Amino acid sequence: QVQLVESGGGLVQAGGSLRLSCAASGRTFSSYSMGWFRQAPGKERELVAAISWSGSSTYYADSVKGRFTISRDNTKNTVYLQMNSLKPEDTAVYYCAAAPFSPVVTTTPIKYHYWGQGTQVTVSS
Repeated sequence: QVQLVESGGGLVQAGGSLRLSCAASGRTFSSYSMGWFRQAPGKERELVAAISWSGSSTYYADSVKGRFTISRDNTKNTVYLQMNSLKPEDTAVYYCAAAPFSPVVTTTPIKYHYWGQGTQVTVSS
């Protein structure tokens, strides 16, 4: 099966930047759209950004538009989330996820069948 391994989380001050990476292994990573989700304590999991297999189409939650950028490198089987101008409200566990056989960008949670382990992002004021 597909395994997703995340890295890049940590502690950063408000206004700072982090880049999250998610490396896929186990299968050929083609025809999969990818997404980044986050979940803060006491809140439901939220789709932050998504990208089509080709990388030509993207989606962003209103709360992160203009600050976050999702990208992918299919040669490296890796998806990235560049996070700029971070705010304390961005503090959460961030998860990458893959939607097999969904090459176009999708905002439908049930299509994401593979998940990473999650990485903590903490933004201090």
